[in-house]
Amino acid sequence: MSVPNLLKAVILLVIINGAAGEANAQKLHKVKVNNLKQLQSYFTYDKKKDIVISGHRGGMMSNYPENSIEACEKTLTMMPSFFEIDPQLTKDSVVVLMHDKTINRTTNGKGLVSDYTYKELQQFFLKDREGKVTTYKIPTLMEMLVWGKDKTIFNFDNKGVPWEIYSTMLNEHKFANITLSVRSVKEALFYYERNDQVMLFAGIKNMDDYLAYEKSGIPWNRIIAYVGETMDPKHQKVYDILHGKGVMCMIAVAPTQDKLQTLNEKHAGYRHEISLKPDIIETDYPSLFSELDLKK
Repeated sequence: MSVPNLLKAVILLVIINGAAGEANAQKLHKVKVNNLKQLQSYFTYDKKKDIVISGHRGGMMSNYPENSIEACEKTLTMMPSFFEIDPQLTKDSVVVLMHDKTINRTTNGKGLVSDYTYKELQQFFLKDREGKVTTYKIPTLMEMLVWGKDKTIFNFDNKGVPWEIYSTMLNEHKFANITLSVRSVKEALFYYERNDQVMLFAGIKNMDDYLAYEKSGIPWNRIIAYVGETMDPKHQKVYDILHGKGVMCMIAVAPTQDKLQTLNEKHAGYRHEISLKPDIIETDYPSLFSELDLKK
């Protein structure tokens, strides 16, 4: 092994064994996925399953910034979860995690992600949702994936990373715990035709969306349905059809209940959504669901 590769291996080992501080000493609620069959089992609809929580932007809480390894690990000390994360390309084509095009909101720096090399980004520190600067750095996608092996599942959003980069990376590294959010049937078909180990989060909010995916030929056991911000009764027929095909339905509360001001207001909003029986709830604050009853 060359010296540069040996150094990379040592760095990744450090990340696995100690990147998230005191959370490492606590028991994690792990989800181990080693192949497509296990991934499909996790995301197969069953009315007896509890509601699954997904951490939007990797989840976040006080002192734990979004899209950080530390926030994901802290969440897993409190409850089971999988994580939606936001890969972006640096100036030197390293894939890092950052939701916005700029680093202004989430770090103590300013400017576009794409205007910095990865090394240059390491001068900055991540901030939590309240704006507090932490000791944590911007992680690469690969660092997050190495940490998450045998711990959780990731859902990649696409913040402009070319489809080919995701596809090539997944085929080279054979990660089994990956899902991809797609914005169109065309994008879904691109991955389905090139990557046989991933599942796809597809926007299926109405009957027209359902029929488009039915026509695509993509097997339903490769799809999870994003149905919007709530389970809308006027689309119940679509949800019933999806459930009949084993497809789980996910809602996202980041634009709605997550924006309520107090903890009591948030919990009331979350309980309302739970009462409508979605299969998956994506939230900025997965830890706030740890004390709620997630049984359907």
